[in-house]
Amino acid sequence: MGHRRASVRTAAVTAVSATLFAAAAGLAPAAQAAGTPGVRFVDITGDGGTVLKANVVTPAGADGSRAYPLIVLPTSWSLPQVEYLAQAQKLADAGYVVLTYNVRGFWQSGGRIEVAGPPDVADASKVIDWALANTPADPRHVGMAGVSYGAGISLLAAAHDKRIKAVAALSGWADLIDSIYSGRTQHVQAAALLDGTATVTGRESPEVRDVFDHFYASDLSREQEMIAWGRKRSVATYVDQLNKNGAALMLANAWGDSIFPVNQYADFYEKLKVPKRLELRPGDHATPELTGLFGLPNDIWTDTERWFDHYLKGAGNGIDHEQPVQLKSRSAGGYEGYPDWKSIAATRRKLALAGSTTLHTNVDSGADGGVVFLSSILDQVAHLPPMAAIPLLPRRWAAVWQSERYGSTQKVRGTATLHTTLTPTAESGTFIAYLYDVGPLGLGKLVTHAPYTWHGRTPGEPFGVDLDLFSTAYDVPAGHRLALVVDTVDPLYIEHNPSGAQLTFSSPSDDPSYVSVPLGEQ
Repeated sequence: MGHRRASVRTAAVTAVSATLFAAAAGLAPAAQAAGTPGVRFVDITGDGGTVLKANVVTPAGADGSRAYPLIVLPTSWSLPQVEYLAQAQKLADAGYVVLTYNVRGFWQSGGRIEVAGPPDVADASKVIDWALANTPADPRHVGMAGVSYGAGISLLAAAHDKRIKAVAALSGWADLIDSIYSGRTQHVQAAALLDGTATVTGRESPEVRDVFDHFYASDLSREQEMIAWGRKRSVATYVDQLNKNGAALMLANAWGDSIFPVNQYADFYEKLKVPKRLELRPGDHATPELTGLFGLPNDIWTDTERWFDHYLKGAGNGIDHEQPVQLKSRSAGGYEGYPDWKSIAATRRKLALAGSTTLHTNVDSGADGGVVFLSSILDQVAHLPPMAAIPLLPRRWAAVWQSERYGSTQKVRGTATLHTTLTPTAESGTFIAYLYDVGPLGLGKLVTHAPYTWHGRTPGEPFGVDLDLFSTAYDVPAGHRLALVVDTVDPLYIEHNPSGAQLTFSSPSDDPSYVSVPLGEQ
């Protein structure tokens, strides 16, 4: 298993490094634009004296005679400070002072990578201090925004700095542990992507290196310590303070985000008591926002500017009167608006998981969640999610339950949940549950999935399992079925099944097993 983990990490590092440098090269034209009037590169002293590399874009003609709203943009994980220049120029043209900075530990900024730890949060406040002292920024109208790492830091900063009045957090996280350790399972490809790109473009702190190493090693003696480390870096931990501070929050994410799954953002959104908006679209991590970074038309960046226009400038553009939950199905169609997250699923339909099925472990049945980044991008661009020939899946290593053929389109909206009874032959183990859209010829397209791991169970003793699959929006065509497939190996995750272990899934009469599928209005 150790060799497989190392291979996965190496492959992810190679692929992601190539993608990273291609993106950096693509941003080079924006960097050349920095020589135009109104753009200047500066050094800012962050927490503990760490030097942060930054650039400032001011509105044309700004001479200090008036103050402008301020927007601060921390960079994404592993990307250089030129990342936001195209959007920064657009925002400056719209009347904002915009300051983008390279977060500590990456590229030419000093310090070491802290993964949105307390020094990163303190840096954000230091950057605001500098902007208010050195630019024509209005201290009454301060906003923050960012993609991925920049989104997470922006949310954490808003929980700790009352000056921040509005945030646009794009492809970020609310709960770091629920993102890369959901179902008590290591999302190894996601972690390898973050770790690999950090080693190429930055300098990890000793604490971060230690966390990654123990994460890969599945060191249960350090599990609670790792969880506490992640909670400190999760804005969900500070939701009460965030609500008290009152910043208006716009959250956006992709249904197929393989680093920060939608579930943790949606759960966080429901706990907010501030002006809020949630936008969900097809794609993978940060791919819906990507075209906007090159200055091309982009719905997310358009809504980000509208959000700031209303909550920093007071513009009556109507964004506060729109349905606050906006989503696009992965299948087709335009935006759907809802008053809240729970309203997207008008009804729920249960697929019974009857009978008793025993699986042998340690072999990939052919059902899997795809490859980090690649699979969800193919789904976004060509409607080609991971597929499996359901009739051909070997039943020794895969359990399969199917619904009847549906007479009309089934609009899956929200979070499908699995309830079952599991009897393992070992105290630890892992399974992965997949929900497929199955066509007339038996070809299944992946709708959603999620992993589940347990430790410390008594072999031979059954226990109940409740698992939330990753939230999604997918239209199952008329004449198709839904199928639940369960197996024990997926390259996306570290699995914990001892060699030769078996898993028995049953449906007791007093506690029947099922998958509950959320359906939107037909």
